[in-house]
Amino acid sequence: MNRPQFISASRQRGVVLIFSLLVLLILAIGAVALLRSVNSSLLSAGNLAFHRDLVNQAEQAVSNVMTEFKTGALPLGGVTTGDLPAANYSSIALPTNTQGVPLALLDDTAFAAVATSANDIVGATPDVKIRYVIDRLCTNTGTASSPNCVQSTGLPTGGTANRNTAVAPPSATIYRVSVRVDGPRFTQAFLQTTFTKPD
Repeated sequence: MNRPQFISASRQRGVVLIFSLLVLLILAIGAVALLRSVNSSLLSAGNLAFHRDLVNQAEQAVSNVMTEFKTGALPLGGVTTGDLPAANYSSIALPTNTQGVPLALLDDTAFAAVATSANDIVGATPDVKIRYVIDRLCTNTGTASSPNCVQSTGLPTGGTANRNTAVAPPSATIYRVSVRVDGPRFTQAFLQTTFTKPD
């Protein structure tokens, strides 16, 4: 009777070893999955940080354009009735894709037709390139007018007594600056803003 008990104990030790190996295998698979998840999270966080940095650097191009328009500085020199590729300026609205990004920023050949790469701005680091185009939201060149241009309308000035008067509010032609920033790890950011020409 002692012999069958000895065989049963041997079999139990073998089963425990198999279960221990299975648990160890499951833990190893879990550890590998956790490492992959952490690596992918770190990569995503890094890419988001690069993208946010590119958006911040795109503000530099917007600032340059606003300064040109405000001061009438060269190359634009305050002239907005005709195209001026040397200033990356188009006096008519540029064609865009479905997201509203001008096609000139998506294709180098289209860009060369309306602007010059000499105006590209080097970012905070040499691997960042900022490219921009400015377009007037009009359907034709020449003097801007209500029928052929998108114009903003201001609110009438004064108190409540002036609200019932038939004074037409001032209007101004709207311009758009679109920026593409290329950065490290093939990151790319687009920024677009509209503005009216300062007086």
